[in-house]
This record gives sequence, C-alpha cells and structure tokens, in this order.
Amino acid sequence: MSNNPVRVGCIGMGWWSDVLADAIKRSSKIEIVSCYTRTPEKRNAFAAKYGGKAVASFEEMLADPSVEAIINTTPNNVHLETTGQAAAAGKHVFLDKPIANNVSTGRAIADVAKKHGIILQLGYQRRRESQFRWIKQQIDAGVFGKLVNAESNISRDRLGKFDAHHWRHTAEGMPGGVMLQIGIHYIDVLSYLMGPVVAVTGRAVQLVLPGDNPDVASMILEHENGALSTVNASYASAAEYYLMNIYGKEATAYYDLHNGLRLQKRHSDKVEPIPFEKNDAIRDELEEFAAVVRGNGKPETDGVHGYQSLAVVRAGTVSAREGRRVEVAEMLAKD
Repeated sequence: MSNNPVRVGCIGMGWWSDVLADAIKRSSKIEIVSCYTRTPEKRNAFAAKYGGKAVASFEEMLADPSVEAIINTTPNNVHLETTGQAAAAGKHVFLDKPIANNVSTGRAIADVAKKHGIILQLGYQRRRESQFRWIKQQIDAGVFGKLVNAESNISRDRLGKFDAHHWRHTAEGMPGGVMLQIGIHYIDVLSYLMGPVVAVTGRAVQLVLPGDNPDVASMILEHENGALSTVNASYASAAEYYLMNIYGKEATAYYDLHNGLRLQKRHSDKVEPIPFEKNDAIRDELEEFAAVVRGNGKPETDGVHGYQSLAVVRAGTVSAREGRRVEVAEMLAKD
C-alpha cells in the first residue's frame, strides 16, 4: 500500500485550488479522485481539467472509502466546519493557510483533528523555498552568530486583477487584508529563521485597491531572542517583489527576487553569490503531506503551528487597528 499515491478529494474550487491541483499533477505521490464545490459548472470544469469525479456534495466525497484525504481550499470562515466534517469521517486534511480568521477557531480546528486522530497540515509553502532552507541551515550551523535583525517585503500588483467582493478581499472574509493574505507567509518565514515572535507593532492602510480592506501593511516583529524584524506587505505595488535580508552578528544573507541569494561575513567586504536551485515548494509541501499520511514523520506546519502563526498576524491586525504594541500571548489567550 505504502507506494500507492494518496487519493484525495478537493473541496472549494478557486484559483488556489487550481494552483495546488497543478502541483499535484507534477507529483506521483498524490492523485485527485474527486472534487466538490457548490457550483456544478465549476466542479465539472475542475474534474475535466484534473481528473477525478465531480461529486454532488461534500458528504458524498466523505462517504467514499477510496478518498483518503481532503485538499481544503474553502473560505477561511468555513475551515472549522469543513475540516471538522472531514476529521469525523476519518479523512486527513491539507488546509490552506490561514487556519482561520481568529485564534480560537484555529485552535478548535487543531483540536478536532487531534480528537479524530487525523493528520492536519497547513499550506505554508514559502518557508520551503530553497533559499530559506539554505539560510536556515547556515543559522543552525552557527554561521550567523547572534541573530539581530531582518527585513522583508512581499508585494503583488493586484489592481484590476481581483473582485473586491470575493471573500479573499473583504474585511469580513480576510480580516487584516494583505497582512493576513500574503504577509502571513513572510511572518512564517521570519519565525522559521529568526525564532518565535512575542510581540507585534503594525500599521495598515488602503491606498489603491477598491473595497474595504487594507492593501498595504507594515509590521515590526519582536522575536523571543531579542531580534527585531520588519515585514512590508503590499497589493498596491507596480510589480511583484520579494525581499528577505537576515542580519546576524557574524554574517548577513541578502535575498531578493531579482538578484537571488548572497552572503556577507563579518570583517569582509566581499558579498558572495550563493547558487541555489529554485525548488517546487508547493509540490514539496503536498508530497510531505502524502508522506505523513503514509506514516512517515509529522507535518512541519501542523494545526498548532497554524493557530500560533495566525496569532502573530492577529497581533499585527489588532495593533494596526488600536495603535498599540500587541503581545502574541494576548491573542493566544483572547482572540
């Protein structure tokens, strides 16, 4: 059994379900056997494109004994309901980030997975990108010495490219806007590289996009080890851009979309380019999920990780709204 691809049902058909399905097609470890969304045309189109059977209800998918796991890209506000149903049916769940719109719901999702003994993995592909894996190895090997600071930027041009009423872009569906939608990815990378975040100071504004949600956000993260880092997230920029600079007492890593990865050591004016192969991070996370379903290891980003990561973003959202520094512990206790 162990070499057979994990058979999955996909629920929620949107642009991200297609991104994940495309990655599944690049893998021999997973196979799509069914799909469901409320609109028949959408589910039929998905089945025609990716294979598997378009089913008439989520219940029908869950009742199928050949379906081992669910790829869940439903809106944030139904993550608990959909994951809870899957867990009760004994199906493992790969759930796109964020786990939920508030911490208490995120915790409830982690709890329901634990209660039913299913694997819950959250989709955080950015931390898996090979440049960040390389930086992490160097940090763990002591190359950076004491970590002191980091700066990051994650930007997209979304003008004219989205529906302001879609759940991903409304204050109700995605509270915090760009901070929760894409900022969360680089907050996750910074937590992975610099260590856990204990407090956040954030600002968010709406400058370019229509609707009711911030399209630009800035956050200062305070890490447990004393280091400070910044995240700038934008949907209002002219072009897509990614930047991640990690500063240690002994070395600095510079990464950006156009210039790749470089390393500079203390007492040296030489900035060395570090060759790295761009990996298929989305396929990698799905293959890890398949491996865990087959009994190998634990997910790197499980339900607990999901709500702890969310708590950092929520601290930033509350900070931006209330104009104060917010401790992550407050969100874990009260959100």
